[in-house]
Order: sequence, then structure tokens, then C-alpha cells
Amino acid sequence: MQRANTKTYFLKTFGCQMNVYDSERMAEALARDGYSQTDDVGNADLVILNTCHIREKAAEKVYSDLGRIRDIKDTRKRDGKETVIAVAGCVAQAEGSEITRRQPAVDLVIGPQSYHRLPELIVRAETKSERIVETEFPGDEKFTAMKAPRRISSPSAFLTVQEGCDKFCTFCVVPYTRGAEFSRPVAKLEAEARELAAAGAKELVLLGQNVNAYHGDAPSGRAVGLAELIRRLADIDGIERIRYMTSHPRDMSDDLIAAHAEVPQLMPFLHLPVQSGSDRMLRAMNRKHRAAEYIDLIARVRAARPDIALSSDFIVGFPGETEEDAEETIALVKAVGFAQAFSFKYSPRPGTPAASLEVQVPEDVKTGRLHRLQALLDEQQGAFNAKTLGSTMPVLFERPGRNPGEFIGRSPYLQLVHAVGDGNFTGRTANVAVTETRRVSLSGVIPAA
Repeated sequence: MQRANTKTYFLKTFGCQMNVYDSERMAEALARDGYSQTDDVGNADLVILNTCHIREKAAEKVYSDLGRIRDIKDTRKRDGKETVIAVAGCVAQAEGSEITRRQPAVDLVIGPQSYHRLPELIVRAETKSERIVETEFPGDEKFTAMKAPRRISSPSAFLTVQEGCDKFCTFCVVPYTRGAEFSRPVAKLEAEARELAAAGAKELVLLGQNVNAYHGDAPSGRAVGLAELIRRLADIDGIERIRYMTSHPRDMSDDLIAAHAEVPQLMPFLHLPVQSGSDRMLRAMNRKHRAAEYIDLIARVRAARPDIALSSDFIVGFPGETEEDAEETIALVKAVGFAQAFSFKYSPRPGTPAASLEVQVPEDVKTGRLHRLQALLDEQQGAFNAKTLGSTMPVLFERPGRNPGEFIGRSPYLQLVHAVGDGNFTGRTANVAVTETRRVSLSGVIPAA
């Protein structure tokens, strides 16, 4: 039911692309219910924190924000204005009623699988003066209830195809906050992708906590994998590019590797987290792959698509990691060669098996190992970008730059590109002659037509 009077909401998003996607869907649900968005938290009738639990002390950062928002709520109440405070996302799922106990100003705690009920739950919180905790795992119900997006803000659009994870890595909270693996039906994904294309999307970024474990039902009733889904989405008019993340090495199938060679719309970029180059650490992490297997897998991917840009995740200083383990990670990085990567010092995630391990690595040792690893990864990223100097490549432009005639977009290899051209290139793909390379970006010129 749409409200007679428009109310305002403030939405802050933490963490991964999945949270960005979820925030977009919540915003659409609120817009249908008569809300308008504001960037001023002090002017919001509804404040939502869409949280991430992947880092240590993530919950404490949320409580710190909530303390400031509570003060705003108290000030507004003195002025005769009511404010509903909602905590969503993975911290909400993990903490549950502990949030309302520690911060009574919170009216609603809602987990990632219940966003479709957000307007209904807000009304309950407003009218019944009750604190609500909704942290069930009805994944199918969530996606069935949520309508396709009506508008997009970028030519690159997120599309969640899979949620949850069954791998249970010992450092990871995802199985506990997002639940078991759930794959959306093919027909529903095709319908949403068509809606996005009609709204102006040129690129689809397929999302999942373990996206290449996708096994959705086709209209015929048989389950299909990510490779077939990609081929189906590539047939949709208007879709020029497809990417996917985040993948697990154990689910990198032969047909998915083949898709990188055979589907022109599938971009030559692969984010495939390895986490460590030490088999001993990989066993402790319950990663279910070994360093040599990962290197062999990368060789097969490169055989299919020689120019592919590789990205990965690394955890430094996992409990019990030795200097020898750290050196094995360095050796793997040298053997593979990455276009970009994310690397972090290990931090305990509450409730995960690794958090209770006694053999923790000292912080200063973690820091030293991380700096050594990042120096190598930065060198590799700079070298990968340098190879593009003097080349011409298609760039999908997302927005204007700061300077006149400048536009910002992404290369096929997910590099950030700043380019100058005569015309308006926002939302369009255009060739760029690369004239300068940096470690994290490229610069170039859009030749005159």
C-alpha cells in the first residue's frame, strides 16, 4: 500500500557488491511505498544501515554509527518528528536481537533474505511500537516478491543469481549470515536481465557468494550451471558485456572455462580467490583446493582465453602461518601473475572456527608479510596495465569525469579508464587509445569518429 504522504529515508551501505544490489532493491521497494531518498540523515524519517560482517569488529562499527543516529532520533523527537531505525544485512543476521538489546533505539533488525518484507515491517514498527527481529532464510520468497528494477544509475548493473555458500571455510561468516546455497531460476533471471537491458544496462555483473556454484532450474525443469546461464543472458538484445563474481576454484568447471573462449560478451576478467599459496594453510582454511591445483586451473583458463586478467583474494597471517607458508604464497603469486588482487591481514570473524584457534600470528608479523605481498601484487598490476600502453580498447563509460570532455569507464579487463573525447559518451562503449598507464588506472583519448 502506497503512503499518502511522502516520507524520506537514508540508506548507508557497507561491504560487498551483493550489499549494493540488496540496497538497490530495498530502495525500489521503498519508492513503491511512497518514500523518497535523502542524503541528510538528520532529515530522514527512516534510517537503514545495510551492514557487512566480513571484517573484525564490524558490529562495533555499526553500534558506533547507531549511537550517533540515536542522538539524531532523540533530537527529531523533541521537534515532534518520529524516526525509524533499521539495521539490515549480515551484522543484522549474525547479531539478531542482541542489536536491540544493546541499542534500544533500533526499531527493526532485518536479515538479507527478508528485504521483500521491509515496507510491511516498517509499518509494524511504526504502528505497534514493537522492536522487530526478522532473520529467517526464505531465499526463494525474497526473490519472488521483489519486482524487477525500474531504473538503473549506471550502464553496468548487478544481477544476483546465487546466494549463500556450502563451503564452510573456517574464516568465513557467509554460511551463517547468508545461509545455504540458493540459485535463482533461469527464467526469472532472464526476465530481470531483459528489464535491466530495457532500462539501459549494457553490462551485467552476475553476483553470488559462490557464483560459479550456480545450479538454477531451466524452464524444462533441469538444472543448468553458470556457463549455460551466461550463454542465455548473452543472447539478450542490448547486453554487450557480462562479468561474474565471486568464484571458488572447486567450482570452475570445464564448460565455464570454455565460455570464456566462446562467448564474446563474457569479459576477459576472472576473480578467483586462492587465499594462500601454502597447502598447510589451505587445509586449515578448509579451502578444498591446493596450490598446485590452482596453478593448473589458471593454466587451463589461460589456454582458453590467453589475454584474461586474473584477480584474487589473499589472507595474510592466518592462525599458525609460518614464514615458510608466507613464502609459499609469494611463490604462487610469482607463478601466476595477477592483474589485480585484494589482500588483507587475517582478522577473526565471530562465530567462525578460526576465531577460536589459539595460535594467532602477532600483528606486527602480519603487517610485515602483508606489505611484502602487496608490493609484489602492486608490481604485477602495474606491469599488466603497462602492457596496454599504445593499444586501443573498447571502454564502457559510466559517468563524466571532473575535467571538461573527460569520461570514466571500465576496460574489458576491469581497469578504470579516464578518457577525453568530443561528445557525450556516458552509457556508451567507445574505443580508447591508451596514452598513459598507472598502477590502478589508464588514461587515453577517444578518437574522433
